Amino acid sequence: MNTNSTTVASSFLNDLKTQTADSHKKLEELPVSMSIMSPDMKIEEYAKYLNLMHDVHADTEETVFPLFSGLLDDLEQRRKKQLIEADLSYLNCDVTSFEKVFKTENISIPFALGILYVVEGSTLGGRFILKNVSKVPQLSGDKGVSYFNGYGDKTGSFWKSFLNFLSEYEQQNNCGDAIIEGAVFAFDSIYNHFESR
Repeated sequence: MNTNSTTVASSFLNDLKTQTADSHKKLEELPVSMSIMSPDMKIEEYAKYLNLMHDVHADTEETVFPLFSGLLDDLEQRRKKQLIEADLSYLNCDVTSFEKVFKTENISIPFALGILYVVEGSTLGGRFILKNVSKVPQLSGDKGVSYFNGYGDKTGSFWKSFLNFLSEYEQQNNCGDAIIEGAVFAFDSIYNHFESR
C-alpha cells in the first residue's frame, strides 16, 4: 500500500469517528450504559446490559454477518452472542426474548460495514468496561466476564485488522458515505433499543 492510500484511509477513519461522535456520546450517557461503569454496579444492572447487548449481537450475527461471509477471514471468531449467553448462565440469569435492534431490510455491504464498525468498536470499549465490572466479587477472575474480555490480549490486533479491512473496502468501493450512514444508524438503533427497555 503506498503512502497516499494510507493517508486516504486514515482520513476516512477520522471522518467516520468524527461523524459518529455525537451518536456515540449519546449512547454512552444513557443510564443503562452508565450503570455498568458505576463503582457500585449491581449484578441486576449488569445482567440487563448483557441482555440488551445479546439482542445487538444476535441481530448482527443474523443480519450483518452473512454479507461478509468470504470477505472477512476471521468473521466466525467475531461471534459474541454465545459469550453473553455463557455469562448470563454463570449468573443464573435468563436470556430475555430476542428483540430486533436494526430495523431495516436489504442493507448494502457498505451500510452493514458501518453497523459492524460500531459492534466491533464495542468490543474494544468492553476491555475498558471489564476493568470496572471485574471489581465486583461475583465477577472477579474470568467468570461472568467472557463478553467484556472480548478477544483477550488480541483485542487490539483484532480491531486494527478490522479497521484495515474497513479502510481498504472503502477505498476500493468509494463508499464512505454509506459506511458512515450505517454507523450512525447502528448507534441510533442501539440507543433506541437501550432506551426502550
